[in-house]
Amino acid sequence: MKARKIKASLVGILILLNLSCKEDTFLKEIPLDFYSPENSYVNESNFDAAMVDLYAKVRSQHAVGRNGTEYIEFIGTDIAYNARLDNNRLGDYNSVLTPQNYITSYHWNNWYKIISNANTIISRLPESQVSESKQVLIASEAKLFRAWAYRFLVHIYGSVPLVLDEVSSPKSDFVRASKEEVFKQIISDATEAANNLPNVDGVIDGKVSKAVANHLLAETYLSMEEYDKAISAASEVIDNSNLSLMTERFGSLKDKPGDVFYDLFRVGNQNRSSGNTESIWVLQYEVDVPGGSLTSSGGGANSLERVVAPASWTLKDPNGDAASLNSAPRSTLNEGGRGASFLRTTDYYLYDIWGLDPEADNRVVDSPDIRTSKYNIVRDFIYANPSSAYFGKSMLDFPTDQWVAQSWRWYPIPSKVTTPGQHPSGLIDDPVALTLKSTAGATYRDDYLIRLPETYLLRAEAYFMKGQVAEAAADINVIRSRANAELVEPSEVSLEYILDERARELVFEENRRLTLVRMGKLVERVRKYNPLNGDDINDYNNLFPIPYAEIEANKDATLEQNPGY
Repeated sequence: MKARKIKASLVGILILLNLSCKEDTFLKEIPLDFYSPENSYVNESNFDAAMVDLYAKVRSQHAVGRNGTEYIEFIGTDIAYNARLDNNRLGDYNSVLTPQNYITSYHWNNWYKIISNANTIISRLPESQVSESKQVLIASEAKLFRAWAYRFLVHIYGSVPLVLDEVSSPKSDFVRASKEEVFKQIISDATEAANNLPNVDGVIDGKVSKAVANHLLAETYLSMEEYDKAISAASEVIDNSNLSLMTERFGSLKDKPGDVFYDLFRVGNQNRSSGNTESIWVLQYEVDVPGGSLTSSGGGANSLERVVAPASWTLKDPNGDAASLNSAPRSTLNEGGRGASFLRTTDYYLYDIWGLDPEADNRVVDSPDIRTSKYNIVRDFIYANPSSAYFGKSMLDFPTDQWVAQSWRWYPIPSKVTTPGQHPSGLIDDPVALTLKSTAGATYRDDYLIRLPETYLLRAEAYFMKGQVAEAAADINVIRSRANAELVEPSEVSLEYILDERARELVFEENRRLTLVRMGKLVERVRKYNPLNGDDINDYNNLFPIPYAEIEANKDATLEQNPGY
């Protein structure tokens, strides 16, 4: 009897051991005292937090660079160059654009981080507690971010590794996929997002939507020379998204002097909730809110004011006295905040596309196009120090030797890079004179990633490439009509004209480098319009080099370098 009981007990123990010792679950470690993928992607709130991080990473990529180094979407193109005329900030393609340079690895690493995080979200969804319907939305949103990241990588670096699964262990055998394969993946991801995400009027400010996906599809189909599909995707945005151009004054300064184009870039006017019906995707900033990226004491991201605006507060008048009140930067339209003169616009943008003579007096531009009005391009500097003998006079009439010798101290700027008269109270040094503290420099408003005019211009480009110039002109004229500009004739439409119109409408909004590379125009137009980089850009600089650190670490496969580097 005792032997039978012992035998039965042993059998029971063996059965329990057999049931409980499945290695795939028994050996799987789930940390309980720190965050890991195993315990961070469980419920809906976990995935919402992960998505918020993707938005923050994209915002960081588009708004970093207090010294201007990272703003490669503008600097070294046909619209902007290094204002200090030195070798920093892409002042020389040969010395800056190398496989070892920080800029090369900065963008590569950060866009792949976005892809990696998106892949983790996508791969962890099926095993989570999230409902199936919510999984579809989260996966579509994450895939749109992945597509957005590959959009940058494929145009800036060319063929790149296509990583579509979560990488949970060291990997050193990446290979480059063809550009066509990358474009097809962008199409796949963006199509899924277009099919599943809500319309732009059904999401909160700053969230991606069906319109973002269709805009990206239109651009990518253009790259693949599938013009009918590009037109169809753009038309979905233009005709079926409840979007329209703003044509009347609106928002925070609508009762002040200005025009509707000026209103588009004033504080609080960028989002749909403010009445703006042409916003498709807007980067969100909050002042003095954790995670909002801006503080009223200065610093933070969104540094267009510091990077693009001139350091006019450093100027002296012809007698050597301070040109500004107490040599302080000002929040007025005249001086445009606390710039540091790192990046300045080319004569191509300031004069050529408006039909102006750079040698002429352009303080009052005789053009009906509101985008070059005195509110939207500041072309004059007025001496603002009451103690100066030149107080109230124009520096163009009474130039200072300092300005002549160091032109980076002042130059015309588009006012969209700053928020004249609307800086946070924490940065105001004198509320009457509107002088700013030295910690100013950020642009204190939300930033457009996509505005409806760009979608019109994508469709115009697709129509032109199909030979439908009348339809192309009609799309361009929707934008020019709002700007009160002379309408373009179909016979005048060309790729060069479309690029000009993009500059007039979208300067410091669109990724100009990406646009020029996509259209095969970067090298040609830098040589034609960029006075600093025109002589040093090489044909192979159409693409960035693959970072040397990535090639060296990829020991189990060959990660080929781009030609010329």
